[in-house]
Amino acid sequence: MGRRGSSWCRWWVALLVLAVAADAVGCTSVSYDDRSLVIDGQRRIILSGSIHYPRSTPEMWPDLIKKAKEGGLDAIETYIFWNGHEPHRRQYNFEGNYDVVRFFKEIQNAGMYAILRIGPYICGEWNYGGLPAWLRDIPGMQFRLHNEPFENEMETFTTLIVNKMKDSKMFAEQGGPIILAQIENEYGNIMGKLNNNQSASEYIHWCADMANKQNVGVPWIMCQQDDDVPHNVVNTCNGFYCHDWFPNRTGIPKIWTENWTGWFKAWDKPDFHRSAEDIAFAVAMFFQKRGSLQNYYMYHGGTNFGRTSGGPYITTSYDYDAPLDEYGNLRQPKYGHLKELHSVLKSMEKTLVHGEYFDTNYGDNITVTKYTLDSSSACFINNRFDDKDVNVTLDGATHLLPAWSVSILPDCKTVAFNSAKIKTQTSVMVKKPNTAEQEQESLKWSWMPENLSPFMTDEKGNFRKNELLEQIVTSTDQSDYLWYRTSLNHKGEGSYKLYVNTTGHELYAFVNGKLIGKNHSADGDFVFQLESPVKLHDGKNYISLLSATVGLKNYGPSFEKMPTGIVGGPVKLIDSNGTAIDLSNSSWSYKAGLASEYRQIHLDKPGYKWNGNNGTIPINRPFTWYKATFEAPSGEDAVVVDLLGLNKGVAWVNGNNLGRYWPSYRAAEMAGCHRCDYRGAFQAEGDGTRCLTGCGEPSQRYYHVPRSFLAAGEPNTLLLFEEAGGDPSGVALRTVVPGAVCTSGEAGDAVTLSCGGGHAVSSVDVASFGVGRGRCGAYEGGCESKAAYEAFTAACVGKESCTVEITGAFAGAGCLSGVLTVQATC
Repeated sequence: MGRRGSSWCRWWVALLVLAVAADAVGCTSVSYDDRSLVIDGQRRIILSGSIHYPRSTPEMWPDLIKKAKEGGLDAIETYIFWNGHEPHRRQYNFEGNYDVVRFFKEIQNAGMYAILRIGPYICGEWNYGGLPAWLRDIPGMQFRLHNEPFENEMETFTTLIVNKMKDSKMFAEQGGPIILAQIENEYGNIMGKLNNNQSASEYIHWCADMANKQNVGVPWIMCQQDDDVPHNVVNTCNGFYCHDWFPNRTGIPKIWTENWTGWFKAWDKPDFHRSAEDIAFAVAMFFQKRGSLQNYYMYHGGTNFGRTSGGPYITTSYDYDAPLDEYGNLRQPKYGHLKELHSVLKSMEKTLVHGEYFDTNYGDNITVTKYTLDSSSACFINNRFDDKDVNVTLDGATHLLPAWSVSILPDCKTVAFNSAKIKTQTSVMVKKPNTAEQEQESLKWSWMPENLSPFMTDEKGNFRKNELLEQIVTSTDQSDYLWYRTSLNHKGEGSYKLYVNTTGHELYAFVNGKLIGKNHSADGDFVFQLESPVKLHDGKNYISLLSATVGLKNYGPSFEKMPTGIVGGPVKLIDSNGTAIDLSNSSWSYKAGLASEYRQIHLDKPGYKWNGNNGTIPINRPFTWYKATFEAPSGEDAVVVDLLGLNKGVAWVNGNNLGRYWPSYRAAEMAGCHRCDYRGAFQAEGDGTRCLTGCGEPSQRYYHVPRSFLAAGEPNTLLLFEEAGGDPSGVALRTVVPGAVCTSGEAGDAVTLSCGGGHAVSSVDVASFGVGRGRCGAYEGGCESKAAYEAFTAACVGKESCTVEITGAFAGAGCLSGVLTVQATC
């Protein structure tokens, strides 16, 4: 009896210790009702932002997350990148910027929540939508339909990710930051276009069941799944605007998983910009109409390092015009304007999630919404006209609303925020030359030719086939490049036109070891032809065709079936009489990749023979390697390499792949480049585009070099593989620093100028009322205020940040009072 009592006592003490330990961890319960997520029994408004871990570096993560939190966010949302984590079947990568557990721990360390979007199809302008190309090797495989091969692989990877998170105690019920998980992605957009409605329906319900079997302890969501929604998931909205969208059943909250803060960039397109005013309008409208969780896609876009960009033709930069730019700098005024909005929304949180609400329409396009809880109330007033301001009277007070704006009144009396009235400064970032000590003005280059000789005959391939094969299946996307090689015997000499029809993105043609033609797809049509004159000699002639991809398609119904390469051809030799020799069914030898990829030239191992010690290098020579060393720029500012003058290729710094470059490809001229107005619905396609920049300019000139790629105090190595032939003489390292900072306000406003990052204001350049022309950095016109100029000069010059109150005395005798604009240089 005594022994049994002692055992029971030890059991009770152990149980008590476990209970205390569990409480110390801070386990969090997450559920939901029709108003919001319910976290630890409390309804919550959640403001979130997307930061994709492989599009930055582990060294950047803490700062990005810190800035997100300081910007008023509660949560970080990210996709999981299947083909990055499992590049070869059952061979996994969770190192470096794919260390996803470390990323979630950084979120936890910052005291923020996390949203885990497993997919594992993700779109995301990521290569092949995140799906591994090796899936195509599995017999019977059908992507994203109800079939055992795909579902087995999807479940295996999903379980792997879930278990990694569980093992690290990352889910909320374990005390971790993850409050939501997502399975699949935007399937509702395409499921009706797959020509197999039954299989699509069975698949999406299987996804939901499989996810819920994982027992993660938090709700599962599906975005853009408005039809045929499984009962055990919460469907959510993606888009530029989601205020008019509501869940398709009762009892679940209104969640916006992707509020697109800008748009992705393609090699042939300008830069898209979505104004701070319009994003704030969309967010305010969403919460006016019962929204509960909103996520910015992207909050930080980052960089498509290596071969990760999708498309085809998505650029290496994934800046996305996000509140944090590609390098992690604050994009002002977008960051600050949204931060002010977040603060106001949070001040009303309890009223928004618990209060009764009533909408009142004041004619067309004007709505007042009043939330009431006990004796408190909060109001929204929206003006959806895109061409006129309106006055709205509420409880005896009249409020002026600019066109396309929302005013928020936390007490229904005083306007605390209007989406169209920006009080945050504007910052213009510039690229500054490398100021490292002892760094020369221009880089000294050596060079090496790419060894093409092994591919100039049809011998020593991986295999042969009497047909022209599809590139992704043949190479499993292990390289951008696939060689198609054949030979033919010819009696005597002959002149022909080589004709190649291809669905690849680029094509180079060699005959008997000489480059005789090249071409690439233009204007988004990824079927094109190469036609080049050739001369055959007597005897055996060799034809080598090099097909290259520039990112694989990532979106659309059956996107994985979009062919690449010279699949089917035809490939013909056509003589002057029009008679053709069809080579399409000749014996073709196949080999993926270039010799330099097998030799790992990018690692700059000892023993490689570089030329150019005499200071001369060849330029405009296709398939050429260039090498230079440089000192890391001093300071902590973001670093970029300016590749203007090059054509197309890939860049490495100290063995780290910066991504594809293509500065010779100029962005198209589009109507949206010549007009910009925040008013009206934003569009990224069609005639409604606006606020575009960079038309007619190199699509991407600057390429991010993260500080963690650099070694301080010792030489760093820059390697360029110039595929198409360019001139590296103008290549230079630069830092990204604030140039001009501008602010405006009226009498009584306290306005702030801040250079940030340790930079100080060097001069005040403009202090004028009624500035009518130009933009920050190039303002013109207006009535100069000597008093304002002197006040801002005294308060700001030599300081990183300063705040000045605008007074009526600034207007002086010659200026009408109104809006004062101040521009300074950092």
